[in-house]
Amino acid sequence: MRMKLLSKVLVVLTLTAFLSSCGVLAVGGVAAGASVMADRRTPAVQAIDKGIGLELENALDKRFGDSAHINVTSFNQKVLLTGEVKNVDIKEKAGAYAKANKNVRSVINELIVGPNSTFTERANDSYLESKIKTQMIFTDQLPSNSMVIVAEGSNVYLMGLLTKNEADRAKKVASDISGVKQVYADFEIISDAEKLRLEKQGKADDSQPSSPPKY
Repeated sequence: MRMKLLSKVLVVLTLTAFLSSCGVLAVGGVAAGASVMADRRTPAVQAIDKGIGLELENALDKRFGDSAHINVTSFNQKVLLTGEVKNVDIKEKAGAYAKANKNVRSVINELIVGPNSTFTERANDSYLESKIKTQMIFTDQLPSNSMVIVAEGSNVYLMGLLTKNEADRAKKVASDISGVKQVYADFEIISDAEKLRLEKQGKADDSQPSSPPKY
C-alpha cells in the first residue's frame, strides 16, 4: 500500500514539474495547453518569501524538536503554519515567533494539537498537492503560479493574489479533487485592473537580463 502511494506521488510530481517547465502536454495524441502564468509577486517579494520559509522552519524545528512538526508557507509575506504540535502552548509560541519576524505581514496559525503525522499521511498530502496543482495548471485562466497549495491531513489551504472570479474557480477545482476533506482559502483579492498591472510588471521583470552587461 505504501509503495503504491509513493509511486502515485512520484508520477504526479514528475508530471507537475514537466508541465511547469514546458507548459504543454500531449495527452492521448492531443496537445493540451497548460495555463502557466507569471508569478504576480515581484522578484524581491518572492525572495523574501523564500527567506521567511527557510528561516522560520529552521528556527521552529530547533526550538521544538520532536514536540512539533511545523510547515511554514509564505506568500506575499503572509505566513501559513500547518502541521501538528504537542500542546496549545507550543502552537501559541510558534505563532508568536512567526509574527515577530520583521518581514512577516500576518500569520495564519492552522497548527493542530495532536501526534505528529506519519510518513504515509505526509506522502498522501504531497500526492493531493500535486493532483491539485496539475488540475490548476490545466484550468483555463487560472494563474497557478500566483498561488500556493498546501495539504495537511487531507485538508487543503490556498493562498495567492487572485481576482474574485479566479479565487472562486480555484476553490472549486481544489474542492472537486478526490480525497480532499476541506478547502480553506485565504486569497488576497485584487481587481482586474490590478491583475493586468501585475502581469505586465511580471513580463517586464522576466525580460530583464540575468547578468550585468559587459563593456
